Amino acid sequence: YVCSTWGNNHFKTFDGDIYQFPGICEYNFVSDCREAYKEFSVHIQRALNSNGHPEIQYILMKIKDIMVYLKPNLVVVDGRIVKTPYYTSGVLIESGEIYTKIYAKLGMVLMWNQQDALMVELDNKFNNHTCGLCGDYNGIPIYNEFINGDASYNSITYGNLQKISKPNAKCEDPDETQALPSCNEHRDECQRLLTSPTFADCRLRLNLEMYIQACMQDKCACNGKEDSFCICSTISEYSRQCSHAGGRPGEWRTQNFC
Repeated sequence: YVCSTWGNNHFKTFDGDIYQFPGICEYNFVSDCREAYKEFSVHIQRALNSNGHPEIQYILMKIKDIMVYLKPNLVVVDGRIVKTPYYTSGVLIESGEIYTKIYAKLGMVLMWNQQDALMVELDNKFNNHTCGLCGDYNGIPIYNEFINGDASYNSITYGNLQKISKPNAKCEDPDETQALPSCNEHRDECQRLLTSPTFADCRLRLNLEMYIQACMQDKCACNGKEDSFCICSTISEYSRQCSHAGGRPGEWRTQNFC
C-alpha cells in the first residue's frame, strides 16, 4: 500500500483519502506509532520555490537507529554526506537523475522525485500502526483521520495536528477556516486529460474521480497560468500510481505538453 504527496499540496493516505494541505512547517509524513519502539519515521518540509510552486525542501527519515537526511542531489546519513548507491544495515539508498529511492528491509520503500512528489510504500505488518499525514493505515477511509470518535476534522485541522514542534521554527499554521473553491469549471478539461486513450489501462485500477478533483484544484490555484506544474503534477501522479498498480500508462508527455 502506498501513501503519497505531490504537486499543489495534495496528499493520498494509505487508506485512499485524497486531500489538500498547504502547510510549510515540518510535518510527520508517516511514522510507526506504536508506543514502545518506533521502527521508522519520515518527516517532510515544503516551501514555495521561485515560481511560487510548493516543493519538498527536505525529507528527514529515521530507520531504526539510522538518520537519513535528503535534499535535492544530497544524501546525508548519520551526519555524513554519502555517495549513492549506499548500503548500511538493512537500508539501501539509490539516486538517479530524477528519483531518489530508499529500500528498508523492515518493509518500506520511499521514492522522491527531488521536487514535489514523494511516495512511501509500507508492508502491511504496519496496518493500524502508523500516524502522520499518511493516516493510520487501518484500511478504512476517513475513519480516525477525518472522523475520530465524535470529532470530525477538515483536512487543514488534520494537517496542522501533524506538525513537528521545533523551538525556533518560523512557520505559520494554515488557516483552518478557509474553504477550498469548487473549481467545477475545470471538470471537463481535467476529465478529458485523465481519460485520454494513453491512460486506458489505468481507468479500472484507480479511483479516477479523486484525481479529477485534484486536477480541478490545481487549475483553480493556478488562475489560468498554463505552466507545466499546474497541469502536469497531478497527471504525473496518476501515471505513477497507475504503474504502481500494475497498469501500463502510455507515453503521455509530448514536445509541447509537460
